[in-house]
Amino acid sequence: MPQYKLTYFNLRGRAEISRYLFAYSGTKYEDHRIEAADWPKIKPTIPFGKIPILEVDGVIIHQSLAMGRYLAREAGLAGQTPVEQALADAIVDTIDDFMTLFPWGEKNQDVRKKAFDDILTNKGPELVKDLDTFLGDRKWLVGNSVTWADFYWDVCSTTLLSLKPDLADKYPRLLALRERVQALPAIAAWIQKRPKTVM
Repeated sequence: MPQYKLTYFNLRGRAEISRYLFAYSGTKYEDHRIEAADWPKIKPTIPFGKIPILEVDGVIIHQSLAMGRYLAREAGLAGQTPVEQALADAIVDTIDDFMTLFPWGEKNQDVRKKAFDDILTNKGPELVKDLDTFLGDRKWLVGNSVTWADFYWDVCSTTLLSLKPDLADKYPRLLALRERVQALPAIAAWIQKRPKTVM
């Protein structure tokens, strides 16, 4: 079995999808969390100067969704067919497009709050409406079994609902999907034991 090392800040953020996939598959890995104060001296040593990164037997994979796709394939959660895999990727990318709208690095709190409120109020409802339509009456977003797209919805909606608790109130099917993901024994255990962080 490969040796895995995941490096990110002490946040859920862009590394949490990998942590979910590791938890679900029961794969051992090093969850290396760095402090923001140490980042300036670590950054020059990281390919492309961004985290998270995933080391697989010393080979560095960058980009959180590339890492997620790799781990999803390894765990059998990428989709059962090529079409399902493409649909799962498309849903993950759709959610990620929305998440990248936020100015996460903005230091000015007034500017940050205004931008977050605007995105959550004006663009958030469209995202959840479209996701609900896509899900329909199915149990999972893609196919007949859980995929990393369901995990990504749970990971991102946890942050979104902490910012706007009523965001998905009109969409009980999406909230029920969150509950199904969080009820998976390995995911429930991870949520219980993971460090409590702001996001």
